[in-house]
Order: sequence, then C-alpha cells, then structure tokens
Amino acid sequence: MMESVGVRKNEIAKWVGISSAVVASCQCIMAVPWGTFSDRVGRKYTILLGLTSTMFFSLVFGFSRSLTTLLISRAFLGLMNGNVGIIRTMVAELVREKELQPLAFSMMPLVWSIGSIFGPAFGGALANPAVKHPEIFGNWEIFKKYPFALPNILSAIFFVVGITTGFLFLEETLESRKHKRDYGLILGRTLTQSCSSKRSKPLHAPAVNEQTGLLASDEENYDIVEPKKNTRSKFKTIFTPQSTLTLIVYGMLAMHNMGFDSLFPVFLHHPQQDLVNNPDVELPFKFTSGFGLGSQAIGILYTLNGVIGMLVQFIFFPFCARRYGVLRCFRTVAVCFPFVYFITPFLVLIPESMSMSMVYLLLTTKMILGMFAFPCTTILLTNTASSLKILGTLNGVGVSISAIGRAVGPALVGEAFTVGVKLGYVIMPWWILTALTVVAMIPVFWIEETDGFAPGDAGDDDDE
Repeated sequence: MMESVGVRKNEIAKWVGISSAVVASCQCIMAVPWGTFSDRVGRKYTILLGLTSTMFFSLVFGFSRSLTTLLISRAFLGLMNGNVGIIRTMVAELVREKELQPLAFSMMPLVWSIGSIFGPAFGGALANPAVKHPEIFGNWEIFKKYPFALPNILSAIFFVVGITTGFLFLEETLESRKHKRDYGLILGRTLTQSCSSKRSKPLHAPAVNEQTGLLASDEENYDIVEPKKNTRSKFKTIFTPQSTLTLIVYGMLAMHNMGFDSLFPVFLHHPQQDLVNNPDVELPFKFTSGFGLGSQAIGILYTLNGVIGMLVQFIFFPFCARRYGVLRCFRTVAVCFPFVYFITPFLVLIPESMSMSMVYLLLTTKMILGMFAFPCTTILLTNTASSLKILGTLNGVGVSISAIGRAVGPALVGEAFTVGVKLGYVIMPWWILTALTVVAMIPVFWIEETDGFAPGDAGDDDDE
C-alpha cells in the first residue's frame, strides 16, 4: 500500500515504521483518558464507541490516495480506540481467581490469532482486486481508483457484526454500572426470545409485595458520592516497585515485538540479491537480500502461522502456565527472543529448497514466544494491583507504556533497515532488535509473582 501512495521501494520500511509509530503514539496519549472514560460511562459502551471509530477510520485508511491521508487515518485509529486496556480490565473484573487467569487472559491473543488467520489472507487476496481478479472486479472503477479499499470494506462489515453483537449481548462489568438498565441487552433478549419456542421470564421488574418497598426500582436513582481520594496516595498504590518494573518490561517487550512484526513482512517482500557473483556482497555479514515474496504469498504464510497460534494459545499456554508458573514461562521466552532475532537475516543464505521451511519455522517460533510473553506480562501486571479500583488506571498506563514501545520499535528498525540497505548490511535492524531484547531480558529476573487482589475485593482500602 505504501507503494500505491508514492513511497519508493527503498523507503517502504521507514514509512511502515513511521505509520506504526503514529498509531502507537496516539494510543499512548489516549489510553489513560479512555480508561478514565470507561470508569465513568462503563466498559461496554466505551468499547462499542472504540469499535465504531476504528471501523470509520479503517475505511478512510483503505480509501487513502496520499501519504498524508494515510498517516492522518492511522493517527485517528490510535486516538479513537482504547479498547485493549479496557478489555483487559473487563477480563480481570470477570475472572478474579489466580488459577483461572492463564486461560482467561489467553483468550484475547487467541482471538488475535483467529484474526491473524483471516486478516492477512483476505488482505493479500483482496488488495488491488481490479488487477488480481479482473474477471470479477475489472470493470469496477472504484477499485481501480482505490486498490486497497476492498479489504477495508470487508473489515468494516466484520466491525458491524461485532458492534451489533456487543450492543445486544455484551454485559457491563463495571460495578457501579452493571445493575443499571441496558436497553441493548433488553433488545437482545427480546430478539432471542422471539426466535425461541421456550418461554422466558418477563423482563419487567418484579411485582410489589410484602417484601418489596413501595418505591422499589430496577435501577438506582441516587449515586453514592465517594470521598475525594488522595492523589499522591493513589499514585503510590498504582506505581509500586513491582508494577513499575513490570511496566518497564512490558514496554520493552512491545518495542522489540512490534519492531519485528512490522519489519519481517518488509524483509520477506524486499527484492532478492545475487549473493554469488556480486562485488557488493561480502558474506556472511554484508548483503542486502530479502526473499522477494508478493503480498499474497506473505498473507498465506501468516495465515498458516495463525492456525498454529490458535492451538498454542488455547491449549499449550494455559497448561504450561499452570504447571510451571507464569513467571517461569515468561523468563524462558525472554531468553529465547534474542536468538530468534539474531538468526533472522541469515535465512536468505540458506539454500532455496529449504529457505521457506526455515522462514515458517522461525515465524512459528517467534509467534509462540509472543503468545506466551504477552499474556504472562498481562497477568503479572494485573496481579500487582492491590484492588480492582486501581486496575483500570493501571491497565491504561500499561497500554500507554506499551504504545510508546510500539511507536519506538517500528520507527527505529524501519529507519535502521533503510540505512542498512543503503550501506549494504540488511542485518543491521535485526541485530539492533537483538540488542534490545538482551537489555529487556535483564529486568525480567527481578520481577516477582505477587498475589494481587483477593477474589471479591472491591478495593476499599484506597478510599482512606
């Protein structure tokens, strides 16, 4: 898509990194405000607002014809969506038992894996449809003018399904809002009952009898005014030594993980280089070759990888986390990351008959490491919260910190890739990532597993 808006091939990596950095930077700015907003109006409708905004600006992104429009749409995708931290808070509010956390917190990456199966496949297959599928879309002027609109239109359809489902069936988890009347749920139950032959209980409030007050209502009419909290005390409650250390590790994990995820498809797409009779090549370090794969082949590669990711996320991660502990699993994968990044550029030196198998093996290994690392850090961060009342803020800070990492990582390695190719060293960004993971690995061994809040704890202590 970068090529379609006028970016030169040798600068694609740089602008892909900048594009990712724009989204992450905007998420960093708005993650905490979105979390605060969800504390006021509820988790459900904040998520629905975020999904609606994401749908709209995804369409703007797909219809972009200039680099400026593309970057502006990406900026609003970051500004108008704080769902990651809010959904994590919902999961924590629903599942408070430590032994159930690995399975519960693995669900988000599992859903991400499902998206990773279909997203790249649809994106690669439906991009530039007038050229790839002229028998179907050859006469559609809109797809000639906007070659990347179709994948985003399909994405918008999925958004509509998700928004509708959430409005009708998603229940509120915020304690102060969960018992209030939800017209979306009422409509959803009405539609469900109309499609079912079974009789259900009526939706209206119970009748008045000897055991109910004459002024009883199905929702509270008065809000309890909580005493104003000591800001400094709350700050200290949130930023304990362990939570601060976990946030730092989380940010560095996001930095190198997002750096790899944004750079690896560019590396796969980068043109191949003659490595034998080329005076500019000095093996094993000086070369600029990529794999020269097209977008459809890359999409298929990531789709197959997503299938493996589903199995790992839903079966192996919960089992390993329960058997060996969350912290031990996290330390193990943290040690493995540097080795994966270090060997990545040398895959192009493998004989062609084996190279794609090794690419898939490396991508699968990296995916498994990420599937373990992110739920582990989420669980560790959640358990540093002393009460549910600070969990929303803590998750918002976590999203902001990770957004900084996701902004810096792609921008750093994208620029390093561009500079490295000009100098003749495609290994440069990969070894920068390796160095980052080595630095990120050190504080992991200072993290301790904490007990977190007790099940049913509403966190009254921080009101004092």
